Amino acid sequence: MGGVEERVSVQVDRIRARWQRLDDRFAGVNGDEHLKVLYDDGSWLEGPAYSAAWRTLLFSDIPNDQVLAWDEASGAVGVWRSPGGYANGRTIDRAGRMLQCEQGTRSVTRTEPDASITVLADRWRGARLNSPNDLVERSDGSVWFTDPSYGIDSDYEGFRTEPEIDGCHVYRRDPDGTVTAVATDFVRPNGLAFSTDERQLYVVDTRQRHIRVFDVLDDLSLAGGAVFGTCDAGSFDGVRLDDAGRVWVAAHDGLHCFGPDGVLLGKLLVPEVCSNLTFGGPKRNVLFVTASQLLLSIRLNVAGAVYP
Repeated sequence: MGGVEERVSVQVDRIRARWQRLDDRFAGVNGDEHLKVLYDDGSWLEGPAYSAAWRTLLFSDIPNDQVLAWDEASGAVGVWRSPGGYANGRTIDRAGRMLQCEQGTRSVTRTEPDASITVLADRWRGARLNSPNDLVERSDGSVWFTDPSYGIDSDYEGFRTEPEIDGCHVYRRDPDGTVTAVATDFVRPNGLAFSTDERQLYVVDTRQRHIRVFDVLDDLSLAGGAVFGTCDAGSFDGVRLDDAGRVWVAAHDGLHCFGPDGVLLGKLLVPEVCSNLTFGGPKRNVLFVTASQLLLSIRLNVAGAVYP
C-alpha cells in the first residue's frame, strides 16, 4: 500500500491532560495524565486514521499537501505520500485499504494493496464535487462523505475555483459506484460518524456550529436531522464514537463528549484548535488528535466504537 518515503525524528513532549466534567456520567472517563506530542511541525493537520495491520497512523498536513505516517513501533513520522491531493479526512476500510477525501482532486479515493489509486467518487449528476472533506464506511460497503467547499474557496488547502454544484451536501457512494445526495440542507457539512448499530448518522455543520443526527432507514435514505449538540467554543469539526455510544467532537478548545441523549458530558481541553480525532492502538483505547500543528495521543480507559 505504499511506504514511508522519508523519516524525520520528533522530540516527544507532553501536555497535561485537563478534563472538564459537566455531568456525573463523565466522572469515570479518564486516562493518562498527559497527552503525548507525537509531531509538532505541521501547518494544519487533519484526517487521522489508524491501521492495526501496519501499526501506523496516517494523517494529513493539508497546506503542505502531504500525507504523513506515524510509526507506532519507532515513534518516527515520515512522508507517506507527496503530493497528497490536499487530502483531508480518511478511514481504513474493512479490507485494510485506505480511503481518503482529496480536496485537490475533488474526489474520494481508495489506495489498493498494490499502491494503485481507485477513484470512488468525483462527480454528482455529471458535475464535479466541491472538495470532499470527511468519510465513513458502512458495513454494507457504502461510503458516506461530506462535500463542503473549503478546497475550492482558496489556494491554501486546494485550488481556488468556482463550484459546479449549487450547495454543500452529504453523499452516499454505493458499492456499484452510484453516488446519491442524502442530505442537501447543510451550510458546511464536515465530520460524520455512525452510531454503533449504524442506525443513526451524526454529521457536523461547521458553519452552523452544531452537530445533527439522522436516522438511517432500510433503503439507506436519511430521516430526521435534528440538532444533536451545539458548540460553545468556536465550531465543530471531526467526530468519532466510543464503545459506549458517546459522541466525541473536535472543537476550538479541545474535544467535547456528548452522551447518546445529546447532553454535553464533559471535555478534554487542548491548548490548540482541534480539527479531528480517531481511536486506535491494539485495544482501540488510544485517542489520536490533530490540533493545529500538533499530532497528539492519549490512552484512555474507554475504547473506540466497534462496528458490525
